[in-house]
Amino acid sequence: MNDPTTHRLSGRRILITGAARGIGAALARRLHERGARLALAGLEPDLLASVAADCGDAPWRHCDIADRTGVDAAIDDLAAALGGLDVIVANAGIAAQWPLLDGDPEVLETTLRVNVLGTYHTLRAAGRHIAHPGGYALPVASLAAAVHAPLLGAYSASKAAVEALGDTLRIELRHTGAKVGVAYFAELDTEMTRRGFDTQAAAVMGGREGTFTGVTPLRAGVDALERGIARRARRVYAPRWVGPVLVAPRVAQRVVEKAVRSRLPTALEVARGERPPFTTEQP
Repeated sequence: MNDPTTHRLSGRRILITGAARGIGAALARRLHERGARLALAGLEPDLLASVAADCGDAPWRHCDIADRTGVDAAIDDLAAALGGLDVIVANAGIAAQWPLLDGDPEVLETTLRVNVLGTYHTLRAAGRHIAHPGGYALPVASLAAAVHAPLLGAYSASKAAVEALGDTLRIELRHTGAKVGVAYFAELDTEMTRRGFDTQAAAVMGGREGTFTGVTPLRAGVDALERGIARRARRVYAPRWVGPVLVAPRVAQRVVEKAVRSRLPTALEVARGERPPFTTEQP
Protein backbone atom coordinates (compact mmCIF):
# COMPACT_ATOMS: atom_id res chain seq x y z
CA MET A 1 0.00 0.00 0.00
CA ASN A 2 1.32 3.46 -0.88
CA ASP A 3 2.18 5.74 2.05
CA PRO A 4 -0.03 8.86 1.71
CA THR A 5 2.60 10.97 3.48
CA THR A 6 5.24 9.97 0.93
CA HIS A 7 2.81 10.75 -1.88
CA ARG A 8 2.24 14.26 -0.53
CA LEU A 9 5.98 14.94 -0.19
CA SER A 10 7.19 13.48 -3.47
CA GLY A 11 8.35 16.25 -5.77
CA ARG A 12 7.76 19.01 -3.23
CA ARG A 13 10.40 21.74 -3.44
CA ILE A 14 11.56 22.32 0.14
CA LEU A 15 14.19 24.71 1.50
CA ILE A 16 15.57 24.12 5.00
CA THR A 17 17.73 26.57 6.94
CA GLY A 18 20.05 25.37 9.67
CA ALA A 19 20.50 22.19 7.66
CA ALA A 20 24.15 21.46 8.46
CA ARG A 21 23.39 19.29 11.48
CA GLY A 22 20.82 18.47 14.11
CA ILE A 23 17.16 18.45 13.24
CA GLY A 24 17.73 20.33 9.96
CA ALA A 25 20.13 17.70 8.62
CA ALA A 26 17.99 14.79 9.81
CA LEU A 27 14.87 16.33 8.29
CA ALA A 28 16.62 16.90 4.96
CA ARG A 29 17.69 13.27 4.76
CA ARG A 30 14.20 12.06 5.68
CA LEU A 31 12.45 14.27 3.11
CA HIS A 32 14.91 13.18 0.43
CA GLU A 33 13.95 9.58 1.17
CA ARG A 34 10.33 10.58 0.63
CA GLY A 35 11.06 11.99 -2.82
CA ALA A 36 11.12 15.69 -1.99
CA ARG A 37 13.47 18.04 -3.83
CA LEU A 38 15.69 19.76 -1.29
CA ALA A 39 17.64 23.00 -1.04
CA LEU A 40 19.78 23.66 2.03
CA ALA A 41 21.18 26.70 3.80
CA GLY A 42 23.41 27.04 6.86
CA LEU A 43 26.65 28.27 8.37
CA GLU A 44 28.93 25.24 8.15
CA PRO A 45 29.96 24.57 4.53
CA ASP A 46 31.65 21.19 5.03
CA LEU A 47 28.71 19.77 6.95
CA LEU A 48 26.21 21.28 4.51
CA ALA A 49 28.03 19.76 1.56
CA SER A 50 27.88 16.35 3.25
CA VAL A 51 24.15 16.60 3.92
CA ALA A 52 23.56 17.83 0.37
CA ALA A 53 25.46 14.84 -1.01
CA ASP A 54 23.20 12.54 1.00
CA CYS A 55 20.19 14.31 -0.51
CA GLY A 56 20.95 13.69 -4.15
CA ASP A 57 23.47 16.52 -4.47
CA ALA A 58 20.88 19.06 -3.39
CA PRO A 59 21.78 22.71 -4.01
CA TRP A 60 23.06 24.50 -0.92
CA ARG A 61 24.33 27.92 0.11
CA HIS A 62 26.37 29.23 3.01
CA CYS A 63 23.98 31.63 4.73
CA ASP A 64 24.05 33.68 7.92
CA ILE A 65 20.35 34.29 8.56
CA ALA A 66 21.17 37.44 10.54
CA ASP A 67 22.39 39.00 7.26
CA ARG A 68 19.26 40.13 5.43
CA THR A 69 20.99 40.79 2.11
CA GLY A 70 22.71 37.42 2.23
CA VAL A 71 19.45 35.66 3.03
CA ASP A 72 17.69 37.35 0.12
CA ALA A 73 20.40 36.24 -2.29
CA ALA A 74 20.67 32.69 -0.94
CA ILE A 75 16.94 32.01 -0.98
CA ASP A 76 16.45 33.49 -4.43
CA ASP A 77 19.35 31.40 -5.76
CA LEU A 78 18.06 28.21 -4.18
CA ALA A 79 14.49 28.83 -5.32
CA ALA A 80 15.78 29.32 -8.86
CA ALA A 81 17.80 26.10 -8.62
CA LEU A 82 14.63 24.19 -7.73
CA GLY A 83 12.44 26.03 -10.23
CA GLY A 84 10.39 27.54 -7.40
CA LEU A 85 9.55 26.74 -3.78
CA ASP A 86 6.67 24.94 -2.11
CA VAL A 87 7.94 24.84 1.48
CA ILE A 88 10.29 26.89 3.64
CA VAL A 89 11.40 25.40 6.96
CA ALA A 90 12.92 28.25 8.99
CA ASN A 91 14.87 26.01 11.32
CA ALA A 92 18.14 27.87 11.96
CA GLY A 93 18.61 29.21 15.47
CA ILE A 94 20.92 29.43 18.48
CA ALA A 95 20.71 29.20 22.25
CA ALA A 96 22.88 30.00 25.25
CA GLN A 97 22.39 29.94 29.00
CA TRP A 98 21.63 33.45 30.24
CA PRO A 99 20.65 34.71 33.71
CA LEU A 100 18.51 37.76 33.04
CA LEU A 101 19.87 40.16 35.68
CA ASP A 102 23.54 39.21 35.61
CA GLY A 103 24.04 37.79 32.13
CA ASP A 104 25.91 39.50 29.31
CA PRO A 105 23.44 41.74 27.41
CA GLU A 106 25.14 40.71 24.17
CA VAL A 107 23.76 37.19 24.61
CA LEU A 108 20.23 38.56 24.43
CA GLU A 109 21.08 40.88 21.54
CA THR A 110 22.73 38.12 19.50
CA THR A 111 19.94 35.63 20.24
CA LEU A 112 17.30 38.09 19.09
CA ARG A 113 19.32 39.04 16.01
CA VAL A 114 19.65 35.42 14.91
CA ASN A 115 16.44 33.79 16.09
CA VAL A 116 13.99 36.65 15.58
CA LEU A 117 15.46 38.82 12.83
CA GLY A 118 16.96 35.77 11.13
CA THR A 119 13.60 34.01 11.06
CA TYR A 120 11.99 37.20 9.78
CA HIS A 121 14.60 37.56 7.03
CA THR A 122 14.01 33.93 6.03
CA LEU A 123 10.22 34.17 5.95
CA ARG A 124 10.33 37.51 4.16
CA ALA A 125 12.68 36.25 1.44
CA ALA A 126 10.87 32.93 0.97
CA GLY A 127 7.37 34.32 1.32
CA ARG A 128 7.01 35.49 -2.24
CA HIS A 129 8.13 32.07 -3.47
CA ILE A 130 5.69 30.02 -1.37
CA ALA A 131 2.72 32.41 -1.65
CA HIS A 132 0.65 30.08 -3.83
CA PRO A 133 -1.90 27.31 -3.32
CA GLY A 134 0.10 24.41 -1.92
CA GLY A 135 2.73 26.70 -0.41
CA TYR A 136 3.74 26.25 3.21
CA ALA A 137 6.00 28.06 5.69
CA LEU A 138 7.13 26.41 8.93
CA PRO A 139 9.15 28.53 11.37
CA VAL A 140 10.61 26.40 14.15
CA ALA A 141 9.86 27.86 17.56
CA SER A 142 10.10 25.75 20.72
CA LEU A 143 8.17 24.70 23.78
CA ALA A 144 10.13 27.60 25.28
CA ALA A 145 7.87 29.93 23.31
CA ALA A 146 4.99 28.96 25.59
CA VAL A 147 6.61 27.87 28.86
CA HIS A 148 9.56 29.89 30.15
CA ALA A 149 12.33 28.32 32.20
CA PRO A 150 15.03 30.05 34.26
CA LEU A 151 18.40 30.72 32.62
CA LEU A 152 16.74 30.54 29.19
CA GLY A 153 15.21 34.01 29.08
CA ALA A 154 16.94 35.07 25.86
CA TYR A 155 15.99 31.86 24.07
CA SER A 156 12.40 31.90 25.37
CA ALA A 157 11.89 35.52 24.36
CA SER A 158 13.23 34.85 20.88
CA LYS A 159 11.10 31.77 20.33
CA ALA A 160 7.96 33.52 21.57
CA ALA A 161 8.67 36.12 18.89
CA VAL A 162 9.14 33.38 16.27
CA GLU A 163 5.72 32.03 17.21
CA ALA A 164 4.24 35.51 16.80
CA LEU A 165 5.83 35.90 13.36
CA GLY A 166 4.41 32.57 12.25
CA ASP A 167 0.92 33.33 13.54
CA THR A 168 0.94 36.72 11.83
CA LEU A 169 2.22 35.37 8.53
CA ARG A 170 -0.53 32.72 8.57
CA ILE A 171 -3.17 35.43 8.51
CA GLU A 172 -1.40 37.58 5.94
CA LEU A 173 -0.81 34.70 3.47
CA ARG A 174 -4.22 33.07 3.75
CA HIS A 175 -5.61 34.81 0.67
CA THR A 176 -2.82 33.30 -1.47
CA GLY A 177 -3.75 29.73 -0.59
CA ALA A 178 -0.47 29.19 1.27
CA LYS A 179 -0.50 27.90 4.83
CA VAL A 180 1.77 28.57 7.79
CA GLY A 181 2.56 26.34 10.76
CA VAL A 182 4.73 26.75 13.83
CA ALA A 183 6.86 23.95 15.27
CA TYR A 184 7.29 23.39 19.01
CA PHE A 185 9.74 20.90 20.48
CA ALA A 186 10.88 19.99 23.96
CA GLU A 187 14.53 19.02 24.30
CA LEU A 188 15.40 16.77 21.38
CA ASP A 189 18.53 14.62 21.25
CA THR A 190 20.66 16.99 19.18
CA GLU A 191 24.05 18.58 19.51
CA MET A 192 22.27 21.87 20.21
CA THR A 193 20.57 20.40 23.27
CA ARG A 194 23.76 18.77 24.53
CA ARG A 195 25.75 21.98 24.14
CA GLY A 196 23.01 24.14 25.62
CA PHE A 197 22.71 22.11 28.82
CA ASP A 198 26.42 21.34 29.22
CA THR A 199 26.90 23.90 31.99
CA GLN A 200 27.52 23.80 35.71
CA ALA A 201 24.33 25.75 36.40
CA ALA A 202 22.25 23.25 34.44
CA ALA A 203 23.82 20.45 36.50
CA VAL A 204 22.83 22.26 39.69
CA MET A 205 19.28 22.61 38.44
CA GLY A 206 19.23 18.83 38.12
CA GLY A 207 16.35 17.24 36.27
CA ARG A 208 16.49 14.33 33.88
CA GLU A 209 19.69 14.13 31.84
CA GLY A 210 20.52 17.71 32.86
CA THR A 211 17.51 19.15 31.02
CA PHE A 212 14.13 20.38 32.21
CA THR A 213 11.98 17.72 30.52
CA GLY A 214 14.40 14.93 29.63
CA VAL A 215 15.78 14.29 26.17
CA THR A 216 13.45 13.05 23.45
CA PRO A 217 14.89 10.98 20.54
CA LEU A 218 15.51 13.10 17.46
CA ARG A 219 13.39 10.74 15.39
CA ALA A 220 10.26 11.94 17.21
CA GLY A 221 10.89 15.48 16.03
CA VAL A 222 11.64 14.43 12.47
CA ASP A 223 8.51 12.26 12.38
CA ALA A 224 6.42 15.22 13.54
CA LEU A 225 7.98 17.51 10.95
CA GLU A 226 7.42 15.01 8.16
CA ARG A 227 3.73 14.68 9.04
CA GLY A 228 3.32 18.41 9.52
CA ILE A 229 4.89 19.34 6.19
CA ALA A 230 2.87 16.71 4.34
CA ARG A 231 -0.37 18.03 5.86
CA ARG A 232 0.63 21.72 5.94
CA ALA A 233 -0.26 21.61 9.63
CA ARG A 234 -0.96 24.64 11.80
CA ARG A 235 1.01 23.16 14.70
CA VAL A 236 3.86 20.66 14.70
CA TYR A 237 5.17 19.36 18.01
CA ALA A 238 7.08 16.59 19.71
CA PRO A 239 6.96 14.67 21.93
CA ARG A 240 3.20 14.15 22.08
CA TRP A 241 2.75 15.64 25.55
CA VAL A 242 3.80 19.04 24.18
CA GLY A 243 0.40 19.39 22.47
CA PRO A 244 -1.65 19.54 25.71
CA VAL A 245 0.93 21.87 27.27
CA LEU A 246 0.42 24.32 24.39
CA VAL A 247 -3.30 24.36 25.20
CA ALA A 248 -2.72 25.26 28.86
CA PRO A 249 0.68 26.96 29.05
CA ARG A 250 -0.11 28.99 32.18
CA VAL A 251 -0.66 25.83 34.17
CA ALA A 252 2.63 24.41 32.91
CA GLN A 253 4.36 27.69 33.79
CA ARG A 254 3.29 27.38 37.41
CA VAL A 255 4.53 23.79 37.52
CA VAL A 256 7.96 24.87 36.23
CA GLU A 257 8.21 27.69 38.75
CA LYS A 258 7.45 25.39 41.67
CA ALA A 259 9.73 22.62 40.42
CA VAL A 260 12.87 24.79 40.28
CA ARG A 261 12.27 26.95 43.33
CA SER A 262 14.57 25.22 45.80
CA ARG A 263 17.56 24.84 43.47
CA LEU A 264 17.34 28.13 41.64
CA PRO A 265 19.35 30.43 43.99
CA THR A 266 22.38 28.15 43.81
CA ALA A 267 22.02 27.71 40.06
CA LEU A 268 21.86 31.47 39.54
CA GLU A 269 24.99 31.97 41.64
CA VAL A 270 26.84 29.41 39.53
CA ALA A 271 25.51 30.88 36.28
CA ARG A 272 26.89 34.31 37.16
CA GLY A 273 30.39 32.92 36.83
CA GLU A 274 29.81 31.01 33.58
CA ARG A 275 30.13 32.26 30.03
CA PRO A 276 29.01 29.30 27.92
CA PRO A 277 29.25 29.67 24.12
CA PHE A 278 26.31 29.71 21.77
CA THR A 279 25.17 26.32 20.54
CA THR A 280 26.35 27.32 17.05
CA GLU A 281 29.42 29.51 16.64
CA GLN A 282 28.44 32.84 15.14
CA PRO A 283 30.32 34.68 12.40
